This record gives sequence, structure tokens and C-alpha cells, in this order.
Amino acid sequence: MSESPSANEALCLQALRETDRDRYLAALLTPADRRAAIVALYAYNAELARVRDLVREPLPGEVRLQYWRDLLEGAAHGETAANPVAAELLRAVQAWRLPIAPLVAMADARIFDLYDDPMETTGMFEGYAGETAAALIQLACLVLDAEAAERAADVVGHAGVALAVAGAILLMPIHRARGQVYMPTQILASAGLDCETFLAAGNDDRLNAAIQAFAGFGLDHLRKARAAGQLPKGLLPAFLPVTLAEPVLKRAAKTGAACLTADIRPPQWRRQLAMMRLLLTGKP
Repeated sequence: MSESPSANEALCLQALRETDRDRYLAALLTPADRRAAIVALYAYNAELARVRDLVREPLPGEVRLQYWRDLLEGAAHGETAANPVAAELLRAVQAWRLPIAPLVAMADARIFDLYDDPMETTGMFEGYAGETAAALIQLACLVLDAEAAERAADVVGHAGVALAVAGAILLMPIHRARGQVYMPTQILASAGLDCETFLAAGNDDRLNAAIQAFAGFGLDHLRKARAAGQLPKGLLPAFLPVTLAEPVLKRAAKTGAACLTADIRPPQWRRQLAMMRLLLTGKP
């Protein structure tokens, strides 16, 4: 029988259910004795990811991100216990001896979200993904099995990029509406576009080609993740959110710009089934 969640863990789960349903479902499938820490990490990620949605100008967003840096580096202001995500995150860090540096780097990486600067190269996108999606997977791995996590770095890195590409494609309509472009200009240029023309483009061949190339970039990283080796069974729960990547990337590679007007995610029951399949077979 699983333990009942603490009040703070329950609040984090509720927030995840509202802001990141797939990681909420993944958290529920995590072993009970590790769940609280995984929930805290996922809730922290969700808090960082939604900062742009909560502010109208970059400066207040930077202040929000600075709060998390101060918290992690021991310079927080105010009562931590009043913030359930902060309290659970610090508890997870202490209980599982999690490194502070990647958690701080996750907040630093989200400064990019606050501005409309271009993502210039695929290498720049890989760096962003490494400090966000991949770092989150690696931290979850450290909670699940710290020794095995050290051997899974290559798989984590490629899986994180694939998941970040899928996420950027799903959010592309929102990003375009507010003038943001996460697709590397290197990929845009290969399709005859730049950031300005990408934001203004209708459903034409150039837009199709750019989105298909971006999806192909994600699929290539997914193939590299699979080629990097078999995952230890104990780490599989950390990769449950990655099961979303392949169907999204394949659909975007097939439909191109149509993904801007249609939800290309599989229905929730299929996403849950994919997570269960990974746990049962070890194969995403």
C-alpha cells in the first residue's frame, strides 16, 4: 500500500495536474518511496516553465527566477514553508543529496523564455534542452538510483533534447502568437525563412519544411538515445514523460504546419498506455 502524500506533496500534485498533466501521470507511476521527491522536481520545473505566462515584462519574471536561485543557494527571503513547492524541493534536495548547480541552472536557462531573442543554432537549442528537460530527467534518475544515473548520461541528454523539441512544437502556436521562436534559425534558414518570416508565414511549403526539419532533429536525438544503451529498470520512471516525444515528433514530421492548428498529442489514454508499456517492457 502506498503512503498517503503529505499536505505539501498533495498541493504539488494538484498544481502538476493543472499545469503539466503528463508529468503528473508519470509521478503517480513512480515508486511510492521516491514519489515525493519526483513530484517536487516536476513541480519546480512547472513553476519555472510558467513564469513567462505570469508576467507582462521580463524584469518581474527575472525576479521570480531569482527567488528560486536564492532559495537553492540558501539566501531565500521570507518563510519557505509558506510555499509548498519550495518546501518540498528543499526537502528532496536534503533527503536525496541532490546537486544544487543543475537546479540553479534550470532557473537560469528560463531567462531565455522571458525575452524574444532567437535560438540561433541547434547547438544552442541542445544547450537549453540540456539545462531544462534533460536536467530534470537526470535529477529524477538521481532520486531513483544515483549509481545507475551516472551511467545513463548519454541517454538522458539525447532524450531530453527530443522531449524539448516535442514540447516546443506543441507550444509553437502560443510562442508564435507572442513573437517567440524556439526553432533554431539554423533550421529556419535551411527552409528559406528567418524569425520574422517564420512568424508571419502562412501554411506554405517553407513553413512545412521548417517544422518537418525541426521534428526530424528531435527524432534524430530520440534514435541516439535508444542507441546509447539499455536503461536500468530502476531508472525507467524518470523517462516516462519521454514517451510523449515520439508520437508528437512523428506527427509533426508528417503534417508540418498543420500542427499549428491541430492538437497532435495522442489522447490521454494512449499517453498513459505508453507510460505503462515502458515500465512493463523497458521499451518506449
